[in-house]
Amino acid sequence: MPQVGLFIPCYVDQLYPRVGMATVELLERFGCEVEFPEGQTCCGQPMANTGCTAEARPLAERFLEIFGRYEYVVGPSGSCVAMVRHHYEELLGVSSGSDSSGSCRPGFEDLKKKTFELCEFLTDVLKVDRVDIRFPYKVGLHQSCHGLRELRLASSSEIMGPAHGKAEQLLKLCEGLELTRLERPDECCGFGGTFAVNEEAVSCLMGHDRIRDHLHAGTEVLTANDMSCLMHLEGLIRRDKKPLRVMHIAEILAGDKP
Repeated sequence: MPQVGLFIPCYVDQLYPRVGMATVELLERFGCEVEFPEGQTCCGQPMANTGCTAEARPLAERFLEIFGRYEYVVGPSGSCVAMVRHHYEELLGVSSGSDSSGSCRPGFEDLKKKTFELCEFLTDVLKVDRVDIRFPYKVGLHQSCHGLRELRLASSSEIMGPAHGKAEQLLKLCEGLELTRLERPDECCGFGGTFAVNEEAVSCLMGHDRIRDHLHAGTEVLTANDMSCLMHLEGLIRRDKKPLRVMHIAEILAGDKP
């Protein structure tokens, strides 16, 4: 039975707890022993994105201390997992006090290898090929930038190669679910963390573009593996009273309804 340390992003914990519970339900359904370490905090991504490296470093150290003991670390967020896998080296590496050999803090390389985004863990580690879920809706999949271009959870238009997509692979297992075809399937929603605050007008225009693409495609339920992107899009959808429902992919796979 795989032992999983459940990594829940701070915005999910505070604003979308159902996403965290759906993640637990999924992992337990597929045979995992799940533990939620209550001492976990923010991964440090907001600080790192705004250049506050010194402020982010203690959070990375704390993350390593708390999650280093687990067999796997799994989180329902491509951006937060990408922070650990691709950006903790700057916080836990040479410049942050590692030894003279240039290595990172003890345990970091192992942590990086065993930290997974939820869909990635389900497809690549657990090899899920059946979900026993009926979801008779037209679903539009938003490919979040960090998951797409840092974790490579799906193929992106700027790279030649075979098409693939871990979230899409799982959604196709749901009975009755129809994936809509977008004109620009891998375009940014405009959230970008603090970008949405510093460049509000541009961020909103980008979000409206994504929503328009989904409406033209006939999307009924908009999903993604990053609740931060969905939070941004849902705010615009509600403000304009658009006929779209928003659900994290964990909620769909857990059997929730719109």
